Amino acid sequence: MKPSIPKGTRDFSPELMVKRNFIFETIKSVFKLYGYMPLETPAMENLSTLLGKYGDEGDKLLFKILNSGDFLSSANSEDMTSSSKLTNKISEKGLRYDLTVPFARYVVMNRNDIVFPFKRYQMQPVWRADRPQKGRYREFYQCDVDVIGTKSLLNETELLFMINDVFKLLGINVIIKINNRKILSGIASYIGFEDKLVDITVAIDKMEKVGFDNVVSELLGKGITQEAVDKLSPILTLSGSNTEKLDKLKMILKNSTEGLAGIEEVETILRYYSVASASSFSSLELDLTLARGLNYYTGAIIEVKAADVAIGSICGGGRYDNLTSIFGLPDVSGVGISFGAERIFDVMTELKLFPNDNNQTTRVLFLNLGEKEVAYCMPAVQKLRHDGVNVELYPDCAKFKKQMDYANKREIPFVVIAGAEEVAQSKVAIKNMINGEQTLIDIDKINL
Repeated sequence: MKPSIPKGTRDFSPELMVKRNFIFETIKSVFKLYGYMPLETPAMENLSTLLGKYGDEGDKLLFKILNSGDFLSSANSEDMTSSSKLTNKISEKGLRYDLTVPFARYVVMNRNDIVFPFKRYQMQPVWRADRPQKGRYREFYQCDVDVIGTKSLLNETELLFMINDVFKLLGINVIIKINNRKILSGIASYIGFEDKLVDITVAIDKMEKVGFDNVVSELLGKGITQEAVDKLSPILTLSGSNTEKLDKLKMILKNSTEGLAGIEEVETILRYYSVASASSFSSLELDLTLARGLNYYTGAIIEVKAADVAIGSICGGGRYDNLTSIFGLPDVSGVGISFGAERIFDVMTELKLFPNDNNQTTRVLFLNLGEKEVAYCMPAVQKLRHDGVNVELYPDCAKFKKQMDYANKREIPFVVIAGAEEVAQSKVAIKNMINGEQTLIDIDKINL
């Protein structure tokens, strides 16, 4: 049978991994600049940890793991008639859907050993049983950064700074959008359907993807009346500057304490951002259709799009006040964002943004021209490595052409040649594989 991999997953060759590592290391360097520390959690979590945290649509996308052994032994004939009942009997664990819920679980389990505010970054794969398409995979890496144990809006502002820093280093022009779940809650109350907040946010979050008419159809299908939709429509299509939108919202939501609180939070974040932002910073846009369907968000929500490539969000996140309470630790607020490494990779590939000269690849290849010659070259090979130069010594005493072909195919810029003649003179020949120039120098003076 011809080997294959599951749809929605990918192999990454060494050449592609060099590019992926460039993304990971760039993002990590910014995380560290802001005082965040690394954390890792298991690939699998108990389903009791995962279920109910992402909404009904999210729960459907969880990859569930069959119990080991005779997993059907605890199921009866009645269980076989219901997929949900059967799942409860044969599966107790699942692959993590994101990194935020495992992070909250970790915080609760280690509350006595953590110094709050607790700032962590986490760069690991997650899995979703989604339909694969461009920019959407079933297995993909997330690069999360969260701070928990503080309600200060300075944290949201610093996350926005980090977004700017990361994408500036990667060379990606981005559009940053912000909203607040309290505002959305106020809007739901204003149209008379506060109890339908989840249905409303799930629908309007699809506005950019499916269009206004389809969002209206979904809302009506969820039991939202036409009268309520008519009140909602002008809010979702508010135009003008951020200040103008907020001023209009204040009038609309004047009777909603929660809605006004959300407006005040957005104004504070915008004020902090404008004070510190430089001309190179991306603009920050209030988008009232931004809802980010995850149920655990309670305050600011953030989403980032690539300005020059048609693809989904490449970064997003928000404030969550109640996530740890479901694990038994109330009143611990957190906020975080997640960089989508796979989509960032696709954007950078399409825009040809990866650097040509990457220090992760081999810079120098020493040819293997015999046992005596290898022994002669070995001290120089190790010295260059200790000096931080990536060096290979060809493992076999193969034909000269084969070794040179290897250097060309690997795009190694320099080849060191030490045959009997060079050894006799205590020298080596260095060939520049880019321009073809070849230089004879003392072996102890190699400097590449």
